Amino acid sequence: MSDEEPRRFVVNKDLLPEHFPTHRHTPEFWENLGRAVATFGFLEDVLARAIFALTGTRRYEGNNYEAAFEQWIKTLERALYDPLGNLISSYEKALRDHPEATITNAEELVSDLRAASTVRNVLCHGSWGPPDSEGRSLPKFVDRKLMIFDTRVDLAFLQQTQKHTAELVCEVMNTVSHMGWQFPGTTGPGTPIMTNSRKS
Repeated sequence: MSDEEPRRFVVNKDLLPEHFPTHRHTPEFWENLGRAVATFGFLEDVLARAIFALTGTRRYEGNNYEAAFEQWIKTLERALYDPLGNLISSYEKALRDHPEATITNAEELVSDLRAASTVRNVLCHGSWGPPDSEGRSLPKFVDRKLMIFDTRVDLAFLQQTQKHTAELVCEVMNTVSHMGWQFPGTTGPGTPIMTNSRKS
């Protein structure tokens, strides 16, 4: 090792391209990525509301309502901050535990939600490499099992992902509304789970 004083450097931020580090992709690419990510955010919100609906309309055995209520509050609190994977698990349990659930493809829906969650993690947390000549980009992403995402992403991939996620949103809502309940936060058909007792 040399005793010579090292030459030190810093990034010249004034020379960075506009919109660095997103300057290599088209605005259309980023718009579609943003729409896909936002749809995943909406899916998380819908799952939280479905958890509220499924756990809040279930009949409880015995007389220990206070303990059941305390547990319900904890479930709802977790639904406010849990990441997508945990929300899917809570939703699956709430759906499985509801004796009046009418959905016939629960396992398939949960499997689709888990597959979508994997893509969501890539889109939200991947580091985007430069696009190739066809506009496809390989995001750098490694999951907890050290699996490397190796699919190049283009506009069609992002658009299909957004559309599929929106369809999953509708399927989750259907699991509540098909039982005859109004999906929380909407003005759709069905019996409201809660009514606002305050008069304006």
